[in-house]
Parts: sequence; structure tokens; C-alpha cells
Amino acid sequence: MFRGSIPALVTPFRDEAFDEVQFRAFVDWQISEGSHGLVPCGTTGESATLHADEHERVVSVCVEQAGRRVPVIAGCGSNSTAVAAHLMKVAERAGADAALVVLPYYNRPNQEGLIAHYTALAEASPLPIVVYNVPGRTVTDILPETLGKLAEIPTIVGIKDASGDLSRVSAHRKLCGEDFCQLSGNDDMALGFLGMGGVGTISVTANVAPRLFADFHNAFLSRDMATAMALQDRLFPLHKALFTDASPGPVKYALSRIKPDFPSALRLPMTTPSEASRKAVDAALEHAGLI
Repeated sequence: MFRGSIPALVTPFRDEAFDEVQFRAFVDWQISEGSHGLVPCGTTGESATLHADEHERVVSVCVEQAGRRVPVIAGCGSNSTAVAAHLMKVAERAGADAALVVLPYYNRPNQEGLIAHYTALAEASPLPIVVYNVPGRTVTDILPETLGKLAEIPTIVGIKDASGDLSRVSAHRKLCGEDFCQLSGNDDMALGFLGMGGVGTISVTANVAPRLFADFHNAFLSRDMATAMALQDRLFPLHKALFTDASPGPVKYALSRIKPDFPSALRLPMTTPSEASRKAVDAALEHAGLI
């Protein structure tokens, strides 16, 4: 269903407003560079500080500009089940191919609560759901056994796994089936994740290096391990550098280095990355041959 390099798109801002012109050009660039899909309004897209009308507009523009050339998995997560259901209906109306739904954050529901949450969302919309597990941000962690139960629901089709536990790929294959779509949520672990049975990555790095990360996935999925390893080595410093300060600060700075017209503005409480972070990004971009 979904595979390869799928950037979690940054949202460009200019004068505090969504820069639609830059975003449309960014979507076109991502597709021309080989990205296999797109995720608007994820964490990297600063979804937490988008107004409701902006969220809807970002998703709509992404779907429209992509023009069915690649699938669009719209960020629809919330710690309110009702709000997440509304966002899924917005994404469905816009023509998105699926919804990326992060585990409810702050509330800290138990496993039964997670089952109830995702079951309610599946009942609210026919849109395919990719569960997003990122315990470092949400505190809550969906256990493989719980995901196995949710995988019995036809429209819950995959997971973006940022748990950092590669063994879960095998556990999920056993409990959810080999056709359940497993996407890494950690760029630096993508090689191992694919090796364990994953099929792609919802990526921060792909914002900056879409061609290289798409080529990495193409090489691995076609079993050209020498090329995949060479690209892994080329990209690994960038995978690390983009998290030397609070994301998406470093990735927006990186984009401004390779695309001088791309706005690097962030919305509070996010601020410009530190000097040390910027130096790390510069070094990594140079290592990757991007500057």
C-alpha cells in the first residue's frame, strides 16, 4: 500500500502565515526528486500550532498539488477522539489516501483506551489509518498485542513506528500479518527497520535529501545492498544532525541552506536552532554532498 521514502513535510510560514506558494513548489520538488508519498500536518509540519482552518488548507493544498502522482497520508492525530475524527473527515473530503493518527498525547490512555480510540476513528471514517507510535512525544506506547487486535479492523492498515525498538517489526509481522504496512519513524534506524521487514520510512531527512533517501529505499527494496549501505553512510550524519535541537528547527534551517528562498520561520514555542546545531547540520549537508 505505502512504501519507500515518505517525507513528513515541513510547513513553510511567511509573516506568520502559511506560505502556500512555497508549499506547492515544495510538493512538486519532493515528487520530482522521487519521494514515494507525502505526509502533511505531521509533527514536522508543526501541526500542534496550526489553526484549524490552516490544517485543512495545508492538507487540501498538498492533495491538490500532488495530483495523485504519489499518495498523501494526512496527519489527523489529536488527544481528543472527536477532534481526530473531525480531522479524518476533513482529510477524506480533501481526497487524502490515508490518515496518520498519533497516539493520544498527554491523556495517557491505557491499552483499552487505545483500542476504543482507534476503533471509534475507524467507525467514523472509511479512510485507511496508519497508527503513529512515538512514546518519546506522547508518553503512551501501543503494545504489539494491542496493535494486533486493531489490525483486525480492515481500515487500520499500518504503523509509523518511532518506538526505537527494532524487534517490534518482527512482533508486528507475527501479530498483524506480513501485509500490515510497517513504516519507520526514525531515519537513523531505517536500514535496520527495512532489514527486519519494514517497507519504508515517514521521514524528516527526506525534506532535505529527497532524492538520496528515495534512492536508498529503492536500492534496499530491490536488494541492492551495496548501494543502500553507501547511501546510509552518506546520509547518517544528516539523520543525526536534524535532531541536535528541537525538530523541526534544524530541518527548516537545513532547507534554507539548500533552498535560500525557503522560509525557515518557526512558530512559538519553537525557536531557531542553536549555533552548535546549525554547525552540525552544515557539516552533515556537506558530508552528504548537498552543499
